[in-house]
Amino acid sequence: MRPFQRYLWIRRLPTRILTRAGILLGILAVGFTTQLQARETWFIAPFAGYDFGTNQFEASNSNINLDSQVKVADGEHVGVVIGVKTREPGDIYLLYSHQSSELRLAENFMSSTVLSELDLDYMHVGGSLYFPTGNLRPYVTVSIGFTQMRPSSDYSNETRFSMGFGAGVEYQFNQSIALFVDARGYSTFLSSDNDLFCQSNKCVWHIDADMMWQAQVNAGLKISF
Repeated sequence: MRPFQRYLWIRRLPTRILTRAGILLGILAVGFTTQLQARETWFIAPFAGYDFGTNQFEASNSNINLDSQVKVADGEHVGVVIGVKTREPGDIYLLYSHQSSELRLAENFMSSTVLSELDLDYMHVGGSLYFPTGNLRPYVTVSIGFTQMRPSSDYSNETRFSMGFGAGVEYQFNQSIALFVDARGYSTFLSSDNDLFCQSNKCVWHIDADMMWQAQVNAGLKISF
């Protein structure tokens, strides 16, 4: 996407969303720095899971004379969370999640018409609040950051602002090792009536949608040190 197009996309976002996102990023950054200075307990948590429930959106492709609904295919993903525990029962973290997926025609629930391979990455900063009960530690979590979509061939990557929220439970074997499962939802701001995956002045897809929604279920191992 050309710089001027990106500028127009940013201008389309509601001022309230941008303001709140900026404030939340600032709070998380200050909190993260404070925890580093306090030398709190760090953790790393690799995880794997399944992405599903992506909403459909209207799209057109002049190269193949197509005007239809498309969606990102469901599939497996892997990722990692790196963070620091807070003095309250919670944590502040950086999250990376990667899905090797496909852009498909939304013909039916099990559509197999593949339009393009598509790598989908989430890069977020977030925080969790725990409600410990013995070794079980239920929690809720929120995050903000960016979604990057990388199509096949030589067309441009697309990076968009996104938000996440979720809930899960962690079972703590000891102070260093825990297993966790959670469910997360992500909303990526696409901006309606917009071109995606461009090469010079040529764009593959013209998308008519405000947001892309996607759900995740995850299971992982948390190592604290």
